[in-house]
Amino acid sequence: PGSPQLDDFVGANPDYNEEEEERKYFRRKRLAVIKNVLAASLGGMLTYGVYLGLLQMQLILHYDETYREVKYSNMGLQDIDSKMLMGINVTPIVALLYTPVLIRFFGTKWTMFLAVGIYALFVSTNYWERYYTLVPSAVAIGVAIVPLWASMGNYVTRMAQKYYEYTNYKEDHVQEQQRAPRGAYNTYIIAFQSLFYGCFHLSFVCAQMPMLFFLNSYLYDLNHTLCNVKNCGTLSKGMLPGFNATVLQSLPRSINLIIVESVLMGTAFLSMLMVLILCGSAYRPTEEIDLRSIGWGNIFQLPFKHMRDYRLRHLFPFFIYSGFEVLFVCTGFSLNYGVCAIGLEKLAYIIMAYGFSAAACSSLALSMLRLPRQAPLLAGAAAHAILLIGLFCWAPQPRDLDQAPLLYLVAALWGLGSALNKTSLSTLLGMLYQDKERQDFVFTIYHWWQALAIFVVYLWSGLPMKAKLSIMLLTLVASVLSYLWMEHKLVRHVLYRVPKIPKPRHKVRGYRYLEAENSDETGSEGESEQDSDGSQEEQAGPGGQRHKQKCAYEQALGEEDGENVG
Repeated sequence: PGSPQLDDFVGANPDYNEEEEERKYFRRKRLAVIKNVLAASLGGMLTYGVYLGLLQMQLILHYDETYREVKYSNMGLQDIDSKMLMGINVTPIVALLYTPVLIRFFGTKWTMFLAVGIYALFVSTNYWERYYTLVPSAVAIGVAIVPLWASMGNYVTRMAQKYYEYTNYKEDHVQEQQRAPRGAYNTYIIAFQSLFYGCFHLSFVCAQMPMLFFLNSYLYDLNHTLCNVKNCGTLSKGMLPGFNATVLQSLPRSINLIIVESVLMGTAFLSMLMVLILCGSAYRPTEEIDLRSIGWGNIFQLPFKHMRDYRLRHLFPFFIYSGFEVLFVCTGFSLNYGVCAIGLEKLAYIIMAYGFSAAACSSLALSMLRLPRQAPLLAGAAAHAILLIGLFCWAPQPRDLDQAPLLYLVAALWGLGSALNKTSLSTLLGMLYQDKERQDFVFTIYHWWQALAIFVVYLWSGLPMKAKLSIMLLTLVASVLSYLWMEHKLVRHVLYRVPKIPKPRHKVRGYRYLEAENSDETGSEGESEQDSDGSQEEQAGPGGQRHKQKCAYEQALGEEDGENVG
């Protein structure tokens, strides 16, 4: 008599719908991917905003002659600042040597977390401003710049690919974990990169909060700070010659500075927590192991081997210009045009006009969903070319507030060009290199060239403004011509040389992955990989035979235990 009750208890639920449960499961996975992208984007925005805001406030305070003499006497703050800027700008030159190794060793998520932590360390050192705190932390920032943005670019692209897999989980190539058709990820890459850069450009707005709510109340007006300035804009040379050595009409109290720095420190810590808690892993744990098991020698060499691909080589000028333009608008334009004409107290509004415009215009990259992929990148280049020619001919009058609307308009239009440039380049890299085994190398190369360009801008700070504008315009023209030639080659189906990614070689013994042979052997690069962008992985079991692939639903169920593994 108890048998029917037992069957009701342990038997299959008659209301259970496997297909409906599967659909709900993958909907949750898609929402988790969106959460990952938002967390990474907001974390990057807060991190960079805190860094820029603190650096700007620090340099303005240290520039003031009275502040240096009263607070720090003969400590040589300006000398410390110059060495600090050198540490931030020079150190990334060697980033190509260690960034891929860091990303493969720690994993994409944990590299992001480590880099954000280094930015937080830089904020913490400003509580005690000494040579032995500021300079080493600035060098650490220089070490972390390329790994942070390379891992961010890789992470956002991987999330787009995972979203595609969770959306099309019934497709045969997804269930069998085969390579997706060419261009299948493009829609999601475009959307996610637009979202990421929309958030990133808001960091320039966040960076002005210390200036707006704290420092502006201590500044002299433009009639004092610009009293000795004779030339602005295209007639100027160096960084705002003739600017008054005293810019603070009263010195901020130490307790107020500590409060501001504590708020910035709290924000940096919040961004660390966002990356740690809210960002899931970019790869499955077994994929992370496979990515490492190609051998550290190969990981070290592969960024250099990827530079043989003509698609990347033709994009190098655009990578360089991308570094030029973002630092120029924050230094050359903002100081020699903006501050020179309407005063230091308006600097925050100029940068905010740029940041808001760039954030809003990042969404214009979505036009790649309907227009040819060349359109946004070339439109951004055209906008910057027109502005560069206009700036070359424009010398605003010092201490003339009537020019403020025009300056804000130029900053906003420059933001339009920057948004299209940054978003289109990252999207283009994700579309050209869809193999998950290559993306960290490709984004490392991109941000390394960008860091080299920023170093060049740091070196040319003493040049006349006309020379800076001429260099930027020539670089922009070369970038457009080089990019168009690359697209022409692709249309003609010219073969490109893609290095082969060595297959992971390991044996499974218990929970350990042991190398079966020398993993530093160089893979064959003679094979043309036009359609696949890489070689297929082959994961061997204890007997040397390939494991049979599980269906996508079963594989995804196995991810939950390792979802937050970096």
